[in-house]
Amino acid sequence: MNATQPAAIRLWVVEDNATYQDALAFSFKTSGSIELTRQFFNAEDARAALRAGPPPDAILLDVQLPGLDGISAISLFKAAAPAVCIVILTVFEDHRKVFRALCAGASGYLLKTAPAERIAAAIADAVAGGAPMSPSVARAVLGRFVELAAPGRNTYDLSARERDVLELMTQGLVKKEIADRLTLSPHTVNSHLKNIYVKLHVGTRGAAVAKALKERLV
Repeated sequence: MNATQPAAIRLWVVEDNATYQDALAFSFKTSGSIELTRQFFNAEDARAALRAGPPPDAILLDVQLPGLDGISAISLFKAAAPAVCIVILTVFEDHRKVFRALCAGASGYLLKTAPAERIAAAIADAVAGGAPMSPSVARAVLGRFVELAAPGRNTYDLSARERDVLELMTQGLVKKEIADRLTLSPHTVNSHLKNIYVKLHVGTRGAAVAKALKERLV
């Protein structure tokens, strides 16, 4: 390697679509600035590899994965390797997913419609300390900030985890499914549900979901 040439960014990809994985691998191979060192089809295997070390410089992470989903995996990845940059690459531009990912520790959030050169540039930007986002995602984030800044909005003092549980409730998941999705015990989910009911001043799951949707709590 030339002494003046910067070292290639060591990247892991966590993506369950083999065809898309291959396309990414080809684009990174031709970029010259990124070295794709490992590929995973699920978050659990990637987490185990992180704990075994050494970690990469960055991880490109899908949201919709078998087993542990990408957003739930972010905090686990950061716990195993605090310095690693995590960039979400997904088809979802839902502002709630964007915010959950950023709050969990993601450095960037891109859509899979982004061209290969944009993805490579975003990874380099994240490693350099930036926060790359697709334009439509950036607009969603800005819109969410406007919503949160609106006066008189009651958040009912819900914790981040209680909001996670409440969001999954609005998606129709039952307690066991919520526990599996968030990697929590059923007992812990029950505790969160009780707290949610008390804070929202409701007595049933249906009332909690209705209030969450009406007041845009998730």
